[in-house]
Amino acid sequence: MLILGIDPGTRITGYGLIRIQGHTFEPVDFGCIRPPAKLIIHEKYLAIFEAIDHLLAKHQPEVVSVETQFFHKNPQSAMKLGMARCAVILAALKRGIKVYEYAPRKAKLAVVGNGGATKFQVQKMIQVILNLKEIPKPEDTADALAMAICHAHNWRKNV
Repeated sequence: MLILGIDPGTRITGYGLIRIQGHTFEPVDFGCIRPPAKLIIHEKYLAIFEAIDHLLAKHQPEVVSVETQFFHKNPQSAMKLGMARCAVILAALKRGIKVYEYAPRKAKLAVVGNGGATKFQVQKMIQVILNLKEIPKPEDTADALAMAICHAHNWRKNV
């Protein structure tokens, strides 16, 4: 099974694609989408949508695992993050790909064993779990890979 994990954001959207191989996870592709800063916010949403659509067309994952919105003190930031999530979800639905959503704490728990883990702890565990030579950077990429691994754990429980 191929799982695409996404950590949405308007400045940086992390993505991480893993393949389940028996009891291990194989990294297939990971990185981040950085819409140009000069774009107006609506154009950034389109850039995110198009980049995700391209990844979906290229890799054809069975599912997409997206980080749910967490509470923001700033309502404007929360709305922008929600719109970035929506761009990701719509790209998946356009291609008939099922979407699952997980809270950041749940992904940290799945990867580190602690829902309150630091960003560095998540990066380090992703490196270990996926047998990567280096820590995945930026943090958004590690968070996206954690989303994919989180879904893989939940999928295994239900199989």
